[in-house]
Amino acid sequence: MNRFIRLLRYILPYKFKVLGSFGLNLLSVLFGLVSISMIVPFLGILFETQELIMENVPLEFNMDSLLHNFNYFISQQIVTNGKAAALLSVSLIVLFFVFLKTGFIYGAKYVTSPIRNGVVRDVRNSIYAKVIKLQLAFFSNERKGDIMARMTGDVQEIEVSVIRSIEIAFKEPITIIAYLSTLFALSPRLTIFVLVALPLTGLIVGRIGKTLRKKSKAAQDKMGFLLSVIEESLSGLRIIKAFNAEDKVNRKFQEENNLYTRIMVKMWRRRDLAVPLSEFLGSAAVVMLMWYGGSLILQKEISIDPEEFIFFIVVFSQIINPAKAITDAYYNIQKGMASAERIDEVLEAEITIKNKENALPLPGFRHHIEYRDVWFKYQDDDVLKNINLKVEKGKTIALVGQSGGGKSTLVDLLPRFYDVVQGSIIIDGHDIRDYNITDLRSNMGIVSQESILFHDTIYNNIAFGVKETTEEEVIAAAKVANAHEFIMESPEGYQTNIGDRGGKLSGGQRQRLSIARAVLANPPILILDEATSALDTESERLVQDALTKLMKNRTSLVIAHRLSTIVNADEIFVLHEGEVVEHGSHSELLKNNGVYKKLQDMQSFG
Repeated sequence: MNRFIRLLRYILPYKFKVLGSFGLNLLSVLFGLVSISMIVPFLGILFETQELIMENVPLEFNMDSLLHNFNYFISQQIVTNGKAAALLSVSLIVLFFVFLKTGFIYGAKYVTSPIRNGVVRDVRNSIYAKVIKLQLAFFSNERKGDIMARMTGDVQEIEVSVIRSIEIAFKEPITIIAYLSTLFALSPRLTIFVLVALPLTGLIVGRIGKTLRKKSKAAQDKMGFLLSVIEESLSGLRIIKAFNAEDKVNRKFQEENNLYTRIMVKMWRRRDLAVPLSEFLGSAAVVMLMWYGGSLILQKEISIDPEEFIFFIVVFSQIINPAKAITDAYYNIQKGMASAERIDEVLEAEITIKNKENALPLPGFRHHIEYRDVWFKYQDDDVLKNINLKVEKGKTIALVGQSGGGKSTLVDLLPRFYDVVQGSIIIDGHDIRDYNITDLRSNMGIVSQESILFHDTIYNNIAFGVKETTEEEVIAAAKVANAHEFIMESPEGYQTNIGDRGGKLSGGQRQRLSIARAVLANPPILILDEATSALDTESERLVQDALTKLMKNRTSLVIAHRLSTIVNADEIFVLHEGEVVEHGSHSELLKNNGVYKKLQDMQSFG
């Protein structure tokens, strides 16, 4: 229930549209009731039981005055033009009121449409905003495909199951109240029977839906897994083909898809049972009412005209559909709440990396960076252990060691992609957790081994993250990164779209665009995470030359796979199993004949 109430807060911005929808639905119900009530004079004329009213009364806005004057109008039609003309008049009046009823129904839906779609937009915006803000550690335990499923399928399920059910809640209760009031006016005794029959019908149907929420959540979870399999397959298509694994991944997908299908079959069977069951129970209620009311009339226990009894049955039959709609809405809400639960797992996830109160500004980097007794772990085992190192402004520090030794984790701590478990990282005398995160990261530029580019133009990829720039500045950055030449050879120059993740470019070209992006941002601190390790010799030469230009007059932390690229670093730190085992200049480390010397010998041997 709390989850449903939280969903309703998204409707608050549309409160005036909600009121408009409520008013239009109320008018549609009133005119619908009036059109149905025409059955009484129609039958009265047809069976010659209509009492003729020969005098009208002053028109007032109350039921007695309206009915009296309407009957006077019908009587005048009968006397003046005959019964056939009177029947035609009643039929045209019914048609007019039905036109008004349907017109107001459309008006209500017209007003409600922006509410329904606006709420879905707002929910999706909220999820996306939260996903962007969440720390990277959150995604270590979540599949990207499942996150995508929550932002698409689950949000759409809320629109279909919950928001449309709320739309029903705007109209159907009004209908039921108006029609029940009419039934009470006709026969309180029969209406009490109705009030007993309807809840029993709703209770039986409602019990069927109790397990629907669990089934629906299982289905949404499985769909999230399916999307993850699809995303992984598309990303790894080259490897799948290279290892002839098409059949293997196809079997895996089919197994998961079959399981999803079985879950959906069970869920839909249960959901579909509500419609025929509620229809049968509604029909049974009408039959019971006909039997019970007919018995009372035969035994003369109630006094009601035949046409009024038929009118009573017709009005009661009109209550069944709204009651059924409310039951279906409840049923759908149960299904939709499973999606709401999955969405809330994201919306309610704790943001652990955030600005502290009264965070300090960091307008620029002035003195030094220091890792002081830093420990870090992702789950249980320590990834970094008692790291101590200092980087003076303008110096280049290199990090080397075997894969999995903690090098990338060490530099990821600096822009606060993760927070240290113990110890602190100091910039210009303050713990980085004391600084505003935006200021902290704006002082850093990152070029990683995997070039992260977007399905956009070359220009927009270079200018990514820079609020205001000019074409001249973008071109200048590209020239520094040795990228201008290949950009100008592209079909549309800087406006060329590079495809998904830069798929239309070579590895060296993608990396040079990443460097151009860092050049344009002009950060005082650079983090280079094995930026040349995946390149061929020619591309590496161009990229290394671009990196050398980029690092000039900047403070740099460089993770290097090829030791030849960091021989000129001011200081080299060697990491082994999360610890700094030695540090010094290239020549000093070679003289020590330690881990660094062994790494050098292995690369030389290779």
